Amino acid sequence: MASTTEEIANIRKKHFIKTVHHYFEVPLQLVRAKGCYVYDEEEREYLDAIGGIVCISAGHNHPKIKEQLKTMLESDEIQHTSVLYLNRYVAELAVALLEKAPAGLDRVSFTNSGSEANELAFLAARQATGEGFIVNLRHSYHGGTSGALAASGMSTWRFRAQPTSSVTSAVEPYCYRCPFNKKPDSCALECAKNVESTIETSTNGKIAALIVEPVMGVGGFISPPQEYFTAVANIAHKYGGKYISDEVQTGMGRSGGEFFLTKELGIDADMITMAKGLGNGAPIGAVLMKTESSESLGDKFHFNTFAGDPYQAAQALATIKIIDDEALIANARKMGAYLKEGLNDLMKRHALIGDVRGRGLLLGLELVKDRVSKAFAKEETVKILEQCRNRGMLIGKGGYRGNVIRIAPPLSIDRAQCERIIEILDQSFSAIGNSAAS
Repeated sequence: MASTTEEIANIRKKHFIKTVHHYFEVPLQLVRAKGCYVYDEEEREYLDAIGGIVCISAGHNHPKIKEQLKTMLESDEIQHTSVLYLNRYVAELAVALLEKAPAGLDRVSFTNSGSEANELAFLAARQATGEGFIVNLRHSYHGGTSGALAASGMSTWRFRAQPTSSVTSAVEPYCYRCPFNKKPDSCALECAKNVESTIETSTNGKIAALIVEPVMGVGGFISPPQEYFTAVANIAHKYGGKYISDEVQTGMGRSGGEFFLTKELGIDADMITMAKGLGNGAPIGAVLMKTESSESLGDKFHFNTFAGDPYQAAQALATIKIIDDEALIANARKMGAYLKEGLNDLMKRHALIGDVRGRGLLLGLELVKDRVSKAFAKEETVKILEQCRNRGMLIGKGGYRGNVIRIAPPLSIDRAQCERIIEILDQSFSAIGNSAAS
């Protein structure tokens, strides 16, 4: 039986495929969690400032979720049904999600992950439009399955055998590194106009869908201006396509406004995909769509063995209720604003920080070697992760060059814990030195 960190690491090294990586130089084994904290095999406590890779929304092992699952187990409630049979938790979850969705979205299908949710959205878009082309954005990420990877705009996530036919990428809406060398006050939404020129030059003139993340997660928490989304949604519809809003990371109120950021931004989306925080750690995803987008699927049979199972659906339902009852979206807005203020203050003292961005509790720090050249500080980002770990805090990283620190704690985080995040980051930047020039 493998129990020690060394034993587990050796098994992974010997038997896991090479795509599996560790965040740290010395692998970390996590064995227990509660609230905003996780614990290693030696019971050392870590503040989880990345929320289980943006999956923990209500907090680790929330008492109400534990009670829900224990009650179901003690009552011998069925664990697996599939959608071939009726189950109340799946039906109730569908209603709960659609009640919070933008007007017009009235259909839902469940999956096991965000990757599968996006796959189903692509399938529905292609079936509904009769077209094949999916347009994505450079620096985007939409999942690890074949079609989702093909629609991701980063070479680090693609493979030699990756089929990419009928997929094309438009320029990313990356204000800090604007591809058009514009500033927010001089911008004419050239990035949005590029979506149209991409369709006109890289497709047959018609598309199945445009897929966009309201905040580009793996790409480094890139947060485009609100007017961008109206423009590109109009473009997608002009060329016959469906607009897919990928809310795998932004959903569940993490942005601190509406339950769905799509609704807050007023995006005319035909479909919303989600996962991660929906299950608060349970493997569940969903696609919400308009009836008109789903009707073309009616003469086909689409089946997912584990999607919509009772325990995952019940945990998602409990998570939604906790978010509502404990006003966690309002807390995400308040704590997110407090954290962002603290991060901006850190940027004044630490020249490695080139940009602070994000919404609610979805915040990014882009690290640069020099604020003029904006050279990617990839090595320094790795050092910051190690320094934070040594001080009892876990953070994430992202960005095409791996130089963006990602902060996404549970929505239940409090002010004292936010202060601790800022304190540890401050100490970590000081420890590696301000090698960047301002």
